[in-house]
Amino acid sequence: MTDTSASTDGLRKDLARLVQQLIDERPERRRERPVTPLVLAHLGDGARSLPVLQDTVPYYDLPNLHLALERLPVRPGWSVEILGVAGEDEGWHELSLPSLLMNDVWEAAPERFATADVGPGQTLACRVSCLMLITAPEGPLALLLSRHDSGEGHVLSLEIVSPVEGAAAELLAWLHATIAEVDVFRGKVLTVEASPMRGTSRIAFVERPDVRADALVLPDGVLDRIERHIIGASRHRQALIDSGRHLGRGLLLWGPPGTGKTLTLRYLTAMLTGSTVIILTGPSLGMAGSFGALARRLEPAVVILEDVDLVAQERMYGPFGGSSPVLFELMNEMSGPSGDADVAFVLTTNRPEALEPALAARPGRVDLALEIPLPDAAARHRLLELYARGMDMALDDPDAVVARTQGVTASFIKELLRKARLEAAEAGRVTVMQADVDAALDELLHETQALTRVMLGAGGDRAPDGRAASRAWLEQFPDADGFDDDDVED
Repeated sequence: MTDTSASTDGLRKDLARLVQQLIDERPERRRERPVTPLVLAHLGDGARSLPVLQDTVPYYDLPNLHLALERLPVRPGWSVEILGVAGEDEGWHELSLPSLLMNDVWEAAPERFATADVGPGQTLACRVSCLMLITAPEGPLALLLSRHDSGEGHVLSLEIVSPVEGAAAELLAWLHATIAEVDVFRGKVLTVEASPMRGTSRIAFVERPDVRADALVLPDGVLDRIERHIIGASRHRQALIDSGRHLGRGLLLWGPPGTGKTLTLRYLTAMLTGSTVIILTGPSLGMAGSFGALARRLEPAVVILEDVDLVAQERMYGPFGGSSPVLFELMNEMSGPSGDADVAFVLTTNRPEALEPALAARPGRVDLALEIPLPDAAARHRLLELYARGMDMALDDPDAVVARTQGVTASFIKELLRKARLEAAEAGRVTVMQADVDAALDELLHETQALTRVMLGAGGDRAPDGRAASRAWLEQFPDADGFDDDDVED
């Protein structure tokens, strides 16, 4: 052995002796209520050799799990003692049921709670860590709830032990059934706030919008087809099931930005008062798999995926070549494990050609594709009337305004009338006159306002009318096969 090795071994031995000395000299802290003896006494002889049943619950289900646990003591013949758990040596012993049974370092402490949303503007204090000593008619059980950090964010861990064979599995099944029964998400409008950097997600409740059909300006028949496809299937659910027809369905709304796709979704959400609506957009689109399963649990449900072409642009290496595997995973999720689930997927896109490879490889996932085109002259007349509501407006020649707004979007016309109202206010008038609208149009259509027009969905150049404008918009993507006229239901 070299001198260096001998020196290193000596240092290690000295360090080990120092650590042991510090442990031995540590003043003994009196524990008020040790937990391990309580658990052993509750479970009886042989408790340390009992198998532990473990399961995890998504952290977004925290309020549902809390409400389910609250029902335990009211089960006939059941009683529960609830303790918080803490340990002086938590850095050395991770909190778990095996650790509680084997290491007498834990003591009773206050329970740990976290605040969870249970509705728009409503919160509930929910247990995230506790020990439950349960007495059931069949015998004793111990349940440990704890929060852990996984690679995908927080999860809730459930560990159950009982000397009665099958009792732990029965309790776990009852908890899952009760979670579905008390579900705070059912019938609500939910959005998913994702944090890709932290690998976490949070479900947020939003108020159901109040949008009526007269707020939409769409081509004739389009809204009727949307309602029949999405709402009609739920309305006639039993008739479809009785005839062996599936309830799952997919709708794609496509067209240039600013033409009313999002407003149409808000109208659908307002109409679906008996359904759960889950809205995924931006980073949360990659979580469609997880929340597709949640939608099936909460049926009838609608999953809205806005600007789904953003997922298609995530080019990654994988079995799908140049197409995004996230998009293919989404297509698979839309088929679902059960055709009887009353779940609709509604997708919107500004770039349908980005979706076509995945849609072609997974036929039937989207069974209705509808174009929301740029408004034609008749639609622009209706938009002027719609966005003039609440204003005193007197136009000498509305047809001239319609002619000058050829090729613009609904968003453009809404902004036009806002600017016209400002023009009138600057002039000290309540009534919006033709001159005010003309001045606002001159500003928006000026060559220096090309970027403004793009942001309003009108594009940098003036486009031809109606559907021709949408076709011209689609043709600007040279690599796109696009949807043929035969592929799109007008």
